[in-house]
Amino acid sequence: MQTEETAGFVSVGEAVPDAILEIRYYSTFNFIGSRVDGYEQPVALLTGEAAARLKEVSDELLPRGYRLKIFDAYRPCKAVDHFVRWAEDPADIRMKPFFYPDLDKSVLISGGYIAGRSSHSRGSAVDLTLFDMRAHREADMGGPFDFFGERSHIDFMGVTKEQLSNRLLLRDAMVRHGFLPLMEEWWHFTLEKEPYPDTYFTFPVLSVR
Repeated sequence: MQTEETAGFVSVGEAVPDAILEIRYYSTFNFIGSRVDGYEQPVALLTGEAAARLKEVSDELLPRGYRLKIFDAYRPCKAVDHFVRWAEDPADIRMKPFFYPDLDKSVLISGGYIAGRSSHSRGSAVDLTLFDMRAHREADMGGPFDFFGERSHIDFMGVTKEQLSNRLLLRDAMVRHGFLPLMEEWWHFTLEKEPYPDTYFTFPVLSVR
C-alpha cells in the first residue's frame, strides 16, 4: 500500500521486469540464519530514480545473455538494528561456515562488516549479481553474496580470470548507468545522485502498490 513515506519508491519487480528476485533477508539463508526484522514480503523496493537506472542496466545486459538477480534493495532501519544485535551476540554462529568461516564473529563490527547505518536505508542501494541465461545459473563471481572477507573485494586477485571478468562486467555496467560501486563488496552499488542522501527510512519491506 502506497503511503506518504513510500511515495518515492517503486517495486523492482515491476520497474525491472526481467530481474530475478531472491530476497535473502526475507529467507533464512543469510548470515543471520533467520528472517530479518522489517522484511514482511519477498519484494525489492527502490527509489524511482534508482529503479529507472537499474532498468537501463538490465536493458544493456539482456542482449548479452544476462539477467539481473537481486538479493537486496531498500533495507529498513530496523533490519540494520537486527544486524547489530546479532553481531553483538557471540553465541549465535550457526551461519559462520557459509558467510564468515575465516573470521571471529567478534570482529564483524570493528572490521566494518556490520554497521549501525546502511546506504540501503536511503532507498537507492542494491545488492545484485548476474544470471547467465545460456548457462542457466548465476555467473561465477568467485565468492558468494554477503561473504565477509577479502574474497568479496571487487579487485581480489585470488579469483580466476573468468570470475574477475564477471565482476567487472557487472561493475562497469552499473557505473555506466549512474551507480557507485563499493570496492569491498562486488555485489553492492549505490545510485550516485540518490534523491534522499540524508534520509534513513523505517517503513517495512512490502508491496507499495
